[in-house]
Amino acid sequence: MTKPAIRVEALTGAALDAALADVARLRIEVFRAWPYLYDGDLAYEEKYLQSYRDSNRAVVVGAYDGDTLVGASTGAPLADHADDFAAAFEGTGIALEDVFYCAESVLLPEYRGLGVGHGFFDAREAHARKLSFAKCAFCGVKRPEDHPLRPAVYAPLDPFWRKRGYAPLTGAIAQFSWKDLGQQDETQKPLQFWIRDL
Repeated sequence: MTKPAIRVEALTGAALDAALADVARLRIEVFRAWPYLYDGDLAYEEKYLQSYRDSNRAVVVGAYDGDTLVGASTGAPLADHADDFAAAFEGTGIALEDVFYCAESVLLPEYRGLGVGHGFFDAREAHARKLSFAKCAFCGVKRPEDHPLRPAVYAPLDPFWRKRGYAPLTGAIAQFSWKDLGQQDETQKPLQFWIRDL
Protein backbone atom coordinates (compact mmCIF):
# COMPACT_ATOMS: atom_id res chain seq x y z
CA MET A 1 0.00 0.00 0.00
CA THR A 2 1.32 3.45 -0.90
CA LYS A 3 2.03 5.75 2.02
CA PRO A 4 0.12 9.03 1.87
CA ALA A 5 2.06 12.18 1.04
CA ILE A 6 1.65 14.43 4.06
CA ARG A 7 2.16 18.17 3.84
CA VAL A 8 3.35 19.86 7.04
CA GLU A 9 2.69 23.59 7.13
CA ALA A 10 3.14 26.31 9.78
CA LEU A 11 -0.01 28.40 10.19
CA THR A 12 -0.22 31.87 11.70
CA GLY A 13 -2.76 34.70 11.63
CA ALA A 14 -5.92 34.02 9.62
CA ALA A 15 -4.74 30.55 8.53
CA LEU A 16 -4.23 29.56 12.17
CA ASP A 17 -7.67 30.87 13.09
CA ALA A 18 -9.31 28.96 10.25
CA ALA A 19 -7.73 25.67 11.37
CA LEU A 20 -8.69 25.79 15.07
CA ALA A 21 -12.09 24.07 14.77
CA ASP A 22 -10.39 21.10 13.11
CA VAL A 23 -7.59 21.19 15.72
CA ALA A 24 -10.24 20.98 18.47
CA ARG A 25 -11.82 17.89 16.89
CA LEU A 26 -8.41 16.22 16.49
CA ARG A 27 -7.47 16.95 20.11
CA ILE A 28 -10.69 15.34 21.36
CA GLU A 29 -10.21 12.26 19.16
CA VAL A 30 -6.49 11.66 19.66
CA PHE A 31 -6.30 12.52 23.37
CA ARG A 32 -8.93 9.88 24.21
CA ALA A 33 -6.10 7.36 23.93
CA TRP A 34 -3.48 6.49 26.54
CA PRO A 35 -1.83 8.25 28.32
CA TYR A 36 -4.21 11.24 28.26
CA LEU A 37 -7.59 9.42 28.42
CA TYR A 38 -9.18 12.82 27.85
CA ASP A 39 -12.97 13.01 27.83
CA GLY A 40 -13.09 16.26 25.87
CA ASP A 41 -15.82 18.51 24.57
CA LEU A 42 -15.90 21.21 21.93
CA ALA A 43 -16.96 23.97 24.35
CA TYR A 44 -13.82 23.45 26.44
CA GLU A 45 -11.66 23.20 23.33
CA GLU A 46 -13.00 26.48 21.96
CA LYS A 47 -12.06 28.23 25.21
CA TYR A 48 -8.65 26.53 25.44
CA LEU A 49 -7.66 27.31 21.86
CA GLN A 50 -8.66 30.98 22.19
CA SER A 51 -5.18 31.71 23.56
CA TYR A 52 -3.75 30.84 20.12
CA ARG A 53 -6.10 33.31 18.47
CA ASP A 54 -5.09 35.96 21.01
CA SER A 55 -1.31 35.61 20.62
CA ASN A 56 0.42 37.16 17.62
CA ARG A 57 3.43 34.92 18.34
CA ALA A 58 1.55 31.59 18.38
CA VAL A 59 1.82 28.94 15.70
CA VAL A 60 -0.22 25.94 14.65
CA VAL A 61 1.58 23.39 12.50
CA GLY A 62 -0.89 21.45 10.39
CA ALA A 63 -0.37 18.04 8.81
CA TYR A 64 -2.50 17.65 5.69
CA ASP A 65 -3.48 14.69 3.58
CA GLY A 66 -4.64 16.64 0.54
CA ASP A 67 -6.90 19.33 2.01
CA THR A 68 -7.78 17.31 5.15
CA LEU A 69 -6.14 18.20 8.46
CA VAL A 70 -4.98 14.86 9.92
CA GLY A 71 -2.66 16.21 12.61
CA ALA A 72 -1.71 19.42 14.32
CA SER A 73 0.86 20.79 16.69
CA THR A 74 0.64 24.04 18.62
CA GLY A 75 3.13 26.44 20.14
CA ALA A 76 3.26 29.83 21.84
CA PRO A 77 5.49 31.77 24.22
CA LEU A 78 5.50 30.08 27.62
CA ALA A 79 4.77 33.47 29.19
CA ASP A 80 1.36 33.34 27.45
CA HIS A 81 0.63 30.36 29.74
CA ALA A 82 2.10 31.88 32.92
CA ASP A 83 -1.05 31.25 34.96
CA ASP A 84 -0.78 27.52 34.24
CA PHE A 85 2.96 26.96 34.37
CA ALA A 86 4.73 29.64 36.42
CA ALA A 87 4.74 27.47 39.56
CA ALA A 88 6.40 24.58 37.71
CA PHE A 89 9.36 26.81 36.76
CA GLU A 90 9.92 28.30 40.23
CA GLY A 91 13.41 27.46 41.41
CA THR A 92 14.65 26.32 37.99
CA GLY A 93 16.51 29.57 37.25
CA ILE A 94 14.80 29.73 33.86
CA ALA A 95 12.71 32.78 32.99
CA LEU A 96 9.38 32.07 31.32
CA GLU A 97 10.12 34.87 28.83
CA ASP A 98 13.07 32.85 27.46
CA VAL A 99 11.02 29.74 26.66
CA PHE A 100 8.83 28.87 23.69
CA TYR A 101 6.19 26.32 24.70
CA CYS A 102 5.54 23.45 22.30
CA ALA A 103 2.08 22.66 23.60
CA GLU A 104 0.60 19.53 22.09
CA SER A 105 0.87 17.37 19.02
CA VAL A 106 -2.01 15.25 17.78
CA LEU A 107 -1.90 12.94 14.77
CA LEU A 108 -4.39 10.33 13.62
CA PRO A 109 -2.93 6.83 14.16
CA GLU A 110 -2.87 5.86 10.48
CA TYR A 111 -0.47 8.74 9.73
CA ARG A 112 2.12 7.88 12.39
CA GLY A 113 5.58 6.62 11.51
CA LEU A 114 5.87 8.88 8.45
CA GLY A 115 8.11 11.55 9.99
CA VAL A 116 5.31 13.98 10.82
CA GLY A 117 6.40 14.22 14.47
CA HIS A 118 9.80 15.51 13.38
CA GLY A 119 8.07 17.95 11.04
CA PHE A 120 6.01 19.26 13.95
CA PHE A 121 9.11 19.91 16.07
CA ASP A 122 11.14 21.31 13.16
CA ALA A 123 8.44 23.88 12.36
CA ARG A 124 7.82 24.94 15.96
CA GLU A 125 11.53 25.23 16.75
CA ALA A 126 12.09 27.28 13.59
CA HIS A 127 9.22 29.57 14.61
CA ALA A 128 10.73 29.94 18.10
CA ARG A 129 14.18 30.77 16.68
CA LYS A 130 12.64 33.37 14.38
CA LEU A 131 11.16 34.98 17.51
CA SER A 132 14.60 34.84 19.23
CA PHE A 133 13.67 32.39 21.99
CA ALA A 134 16.58 30.69 23.76
CA LYS A 135 14.78 27.47 24.70
CA CYS A 136 11.88 25.24 23.74
CA ALA A 137 9.89 23.17 26.22
CA PHE A 138 6.85 20.93 26.38
CA CYS A 139 5.29 18.72 29.02
CA GLY A 140 4.00 15.16 29.06
CA VAL A 141 1.52 13.58 31.46
CA LYS A 142 2.89 11.15 34.05
CA ARG A 143 0.65 8.15 34.69
CA PRO A 144 1.24 5.42 37.29
CA GLU A 145 2.91 2.27 35.93
CA ASP A 146 0.07 0.22 37.43
CA HIS A 147 -2.76 2.34 36.00
CA PRO A 148 -5.64 -0.04 35.11
CA LEU A 149 -6.05 1.46 31.61
CA ARG A 150 -2.36 1.29 30.69
CA PRO A 151 -2.07 -0.76 27.46
CA ALA A 152 -0.21 -4.05 27.67
CA VAL A 153 1.99 -2.85 24.82
CA TYR A 154 2.90 0.82 25.06
CA ALA A 155 6.00 2.60 23.75
CA PRO A 156 6.60 5.91 25.54
CA LEU A 157 7.83 8.80 23.41
CA ASP A 158 10.86 9.49 25.64
CA PRO A 159 13.41 8.09 23.12
CA PHE A 160 11.95 10.27 20.34
CA TRP A 161 12.05 13.37 22.57
CA ARG A 162 15.65 12.67 23.63
CA LYS A 163 16.64 12.22 19.98
CA ARG A 164 15.24 15.73 19.39
CA GLY A 165 17.59 17.07 22.08
CA TYR A 166 15.06 17.37 24.92
CA ALA A 167 15.58 16.22 28.50
CA PRO A 168 13.35 16.30 31.57
CA LEU A 169 13.74 19.54 33.57
CA THR A 170 14.34 18.43 37.14
CA GLY A 171 11.60 19.51 39.50
CA ALA A 172 9.49 21.18 36.79
CA ILE A 173 6.17 19.42 37.27
CA ALA A 174 2.96 21.19 36.29
CA GLN A 175 -0.47 20.21 37.58
CA PHE A 176 -3.40 20.17 35.16
CA SER A 177 -6.96 18.95 35.55
CA TRP A 178 -9.24 17.24 33.06
CA LYS A 179 -11.93 14.58 33.08
CA ASP A 180 -10.73 11.08 32.26
CA LEU A 181 -12.81 8.68 30.21
CA GLY A 182 -15.34 6.93 32.44
CA GLN A 183 -14.98 9.45 35.28
CA GLN A 184 -17.56 11.91 36.58
CA ASP A 185 -15.23 14.70 37.66
CA GLU A 186 -11.98 16.34 36.65
CA THR A 187 -8.88 15.17 38.51
CA GLN A 188 -5.44 16.72 38.71
CA LYS A 189 -2.56 15.13 36.79
CA PRO A 190 1.19 15.80 36.98
CA LEU A 191 2.93 16.82 33.76
CA GLN A 192 6.73 16.67 33.45
CA PHE A 193 8.42 19.49 31.54
CA TRP A 194 11.09 18.62 28.98
CA ILE A 195 13.39 21.33 27.62
CA ARG A 196 16.22 22.03 25.18
CA ASP A 197 18.35 24.96 24.13
CA LEU A 198 17.76 26.30 20.63
